[in-house]
Amino acid sequence: MIRVVLTDIEGTTSSISFVHDVLFPYASKHLPEFIRTNHHTTPAVAEQLALVAEKSGVDSKDVEGLIDVLQAWISEDRKEGPLKALQGMVWEQGYHSGELKGDIYPDAADYLQRWHDRGLRLFVYSSGSVKAQKLIFGFSTEGDFTPFFSGYFDTGVGGKKEAQSYRNILAELGVEPGTVLFLSDVEAELSAAEEAGLKTVWLVRDGELPDTGRPVARDFAEVDALLRKR
Repeated sequence: MIRVVLTDIEGTTSSISFVHDVLFPYASKHLPEFIRTNHHTTPAVAEQLALVAEKSGVDSKDVEGLIDVLQAWISEDRKEGPLKALQGMVWEQGYHSGELKGDIYPDAADYLQRWHDRGLRLFVYSSGSVKAQKLIFGFSTEGDFTPFFSGYFDTGVGGKKEAQSYRNILAELGVEPGTVLFLSDVEAELSAAEEAGLKTVWLVRDGELPDTGRPVARDFAEVDALLRKR
């Protein structure tokens, strides 16, 4: 019996375009001034810039050079920890000011609440930082969804296409693999989760449904129908 739902965000609970067309451009626009304003006065910013310098080889005192590195990483969609941390800080300002609202599909919002109310434990696993995850769900177009989640995982537990990452999550949750359902729109992530023993559903919201041996769903209503059969 499924007792835990572990869900991806981008392409699963939320549109891919939100990340690429809203969040990334917002960070790219506001990150330079944010760093110029805070690199001396905010220890958390200075700490992340030191990591950028270490990874890139740019002098840690060269603020403009570090900004150039970060902008290049954004353009390349690099999954670098310090970039994600700094983006999260910028996005936090945007959410709190009301400039940003987290995107969530209405069907995902509906069934996440239903599953929580039915006693399922809900967790997020995304390549975005835990801070960014909490902001998307905390300031979403459908309201604050953070009370429905029991926890969040990012690439600190490992890459999403690596089976060991899911074993690490299972170890933290302290549950049997077969009691966890992982939802994603990326087949390689599902394969890694299955290798670790998790149950999966492939979210394919657009286009032709793939001919696959694993369960496939168009939306969370169809995921729920599959859940009720288990």
